[in-house]
Amino acid sequence: MLEVFVKTLPFFTLIGLGYGAGRSRLFSEEGTAQLTRFVFYFALSAMLFGFAANLSLAAIFDLPFVLAYLTGSTVVYLLATAVALARRRPMAEAAIEAQVAVIGNTGFLGVPMLVVLLGPAAAGPVLMVLAIDLIVFSSLITLIITATREGKLSWGIVGRLGGGLLRNPMIVSLGLGLVWAGTGWPLPGPVNDFMTLLGSAATPGALFAIGASLAARSAERMQVALWLSGAKLVLHPAAVALAALWLFPVEHAAASVMIAAAALPVAGNVYMLAQHYGVAPQRVSASILLSTLASILTVPLVIAWVSSF
Repeated sequence: MLEVFVKTLPFFTLIGLGYGAGRSRLFSEEGTAQLTRFVFYFALSAMLFGFAANLSLAAIFDLPFVLAYLTGSTVVYLLATAVALARRRPMAEAAIEAQVAVIGNTGFLGVPMLVVLLGPAAAGPVLMVLAIDLIVFSSLITLIITATREGKLSWGIVGRLGGGLLRNPMIVSLGLGLVWAGTGWPLPGPVNDFMTLLGSAATPGALFAIGASLAARSAERMQVALWLSGAKLVLHPAAVALAALWLFPVEHAAASVMIAAAALPVAGNVYMLAQHYGVAPQRVSASILLSTLASILTVPLVIAWVSSF
């Protein structure tokens, strides 16, 4: 455990550095937004394209893996929804809380950290987790909130949803990388070097941006935020572990990556969705802050456990 904690410490120290820069105003909110935009559209996209283009489709897509992750995540998603509805919250708020409970910071934190800690073979499984989160659950919350507000589903909603997915640089870069991998051709040397160089900025940039963005987070609605953080950091990896290790025959190395990815703190893009739709942004913000702070201890614990597989 101590060895894993020491290995994860540089990642969380970078987050802490960004947090300190944000709190001290050495790094403004506008600067944080610009850095996040650079990482999202350029550095992280280059990293994802480089990983996908240098892998085979078989190394990324595995049906038992997909079923296990979807099953474990859906159980927690439905539980969080039920708890919110039992508190007499509207369906839109229940959907946001469910999103908090299952969507981890896979893009900005999981991809760079898990590949370093669990080895290059972790790239395929963690990219699969990211793709499921982006395509399935991000689409689901958009459909639920829009249908709740408009009272029905329409082809217009589906069209806007498809357009949103196609404008997401993470999905586009992953898709293009897989298309290239499908050709069987190696990336030309200069292209591969360019992607490596640009992608290498993703890890420090993303972690610093996470910390700087946390400096502006609110710690209101603590009771609900504590429940949602616990659901994300404990219930989600536990449910995914049960699904991957007992319900479906997922190879243990891939299962370990899936479980570690499920243990990541709440993703920042959930806050963007909450703010965009005007649904419980403070609750989401507090959950991101609490889960990220708690993950300094919980993530090394989970990684130490899955490393024994």
